[in-house]
Amino acid sequence: MRTVTSFLTAAALGVALTAAAPAPALAAPKTDFKVCWSIYVGWMPWGYLADSGIMKKWADKYGITVEITRINDYVESINQYTAGSFDGCTMTNMDALSIPAGGGVDTTALIVGDFSNGNDAVILKDKTGLADIKGQSVNLVELSVSHYLLARGLDTVGLSERDITVVNTSDADMVAAFGTADVTAVVTWNPLVAEILAMPSAATVFDSSQIPGEIIDLMVVNTETLADNPAFGKALVGAWYEVLGLMLSDTPEGKAAKEAMAEASGTDVAGFDAQLASTKLFATPAEASAFIKSADLPKTMDVVRTFLFDHGILGTNAENVDAVGIAFADGSILGSAGNVKLRFDPTYTDMAAAGGL
Repeated sequence: MRTVTSFLTAAALGVALTAAAPAPALAAPKTDFKVCWSIYVGWMPWGYLADSGIMKKWADKYGITVEITRINDYVESINQYTAGSFDGCTMTNMDALSIPAGGGVDTTALIVGDFSNGNDAVILKDKTGLADIKGQSVNLVELSVSHYLLARGLDTVGLSERDITVVNTSDADMVAAFGTADVTAVVTWNPLVAEILAMPSAATVFDSSQIPGEIIDLMVVNTETLADNPAFGKALVGAWYEVLGLMLSDTPEGKAAKEAMAEASGTDVAGFDAQLASTKLFATPAEASAFIKSADLPKTMDVVRTFLFDHGILGTNAENVDAVGIAFADGSILGSAGNVKLRFDPTYTDMAAAGGL
């Protein structure tokens, strides 16, 4: 799910850089679009959008088609988006900066859906304080949001990565690993967190609720594709907020939608609700827009880009932390103004908030 890789294959990178080249001035609008997503509580509406026909309804409104594809390998989904196989993809703010933006693909955060508010956690065995992690081997998906969460947590107790040993572990193996005698510390995300905490002697010692607003879950799209095809942005945003409204409604239809999402994510409604409780979901476009326009977002992205640069994954051959530019709603730019590759643009969210879709 929400992991990051610092390396594309040479072939994929070459395609990605080609995709980032400026579009012809008179590029013809497209009518067929493809987006992909992977399993995570905040992204489950994308599967329901496809299965329920709501995406088709909004696409038909604008005379386009939008194909929604679930990809079980999250890293692979981002690499395929970066290579140009998809026009949009779900990913975190950190991954959007390090992979497509860092690889040269101009990318826009079209929908800022939520931030993790406890879904990501540091878990210890037979210990109850984060300081107890000192000297331990810690299993996590290296260079992922889990790695980022750990680094942020260590700062709070006066420790650093020099005080622990990172053991790179696939998310698919995390639950089984914690069940072995040798593994005493893991960092991961829901639903894996819930599974591990059900085991004896497991305790959360730090989670994403302690760094609110930093692990942000997005639907990003290719900036040039969006610019040439505003109908694509309108259809995605309109369909997204229709499903959120349905999912959060106290109606039989809303219950059915939530049941379908829960089943698709491998849990029941109670388990899905528990994951939603540790997710700050932006239920309305106005709420999302306020977050995008907040003064805190540039501060957060400054912390994120510094982490990426310090770990050597801020784009290809980044010579300094300013190598990749990040543009915000007020027109400000963090990093290189001549190499803006990640954009937080509330235009379509604002349209939805004003009822203009």
